Amino acid sequence: MNFRQKILFKIMNFWPPFWGAGIRIDHVSNDFLEVDVSLKLRFWNRNYVGTAYGGSLYSMTDPFYMLMLIQLLGRGYIVWDKAASIRFKRPGTTKVFAQFRLTREQVEGYKEELKGKHKIEPVLTVYIKDDEGNVIAEVDKTIYIKKKL
Repeated sequence: MNFRQKILFKIMNFWPPFWGAGIRIDHVSNDFLEVDVSLKLRFWNRNYVGTAYGGSLYSMTDPFYMLMLIQLLGRGYIVWDKAASIRFKRPGTTKVFAQFRLTREQVEGYKEELKGKHKIEPVLTVYIKDDEGNVIAEVDKTIYIKKKL
């Protein structure tokens, strides 16, 4: 990871939608294959019944697979978030965490798949867990990937 990329991820911790929601980027690996994010439960990101607000839970998962793939695939590809769905499993009553993981094999597989197609739309799942490791929500992210002409 170069200096500019490191700064981008550090600055994101102060980006108003993240900062205001209590979202923090805890770790980005140098190879962009791993990103860890957390959300600390505060009075301003709780819902009416005192648990983690669903919008904040989704926000903590929003840009990361897209940003990771932009870095991993390089300038020759267009990468966008296309769609997402969230399934709530249990209330979030503590600090929560999301771990984004990709493998080199996945990334190379996307490149290979694009050799025979105009675009691909892989669906990547991230699990939001509480501090005891219980899954409180599952988020499916559909990512649009196309090779630039």
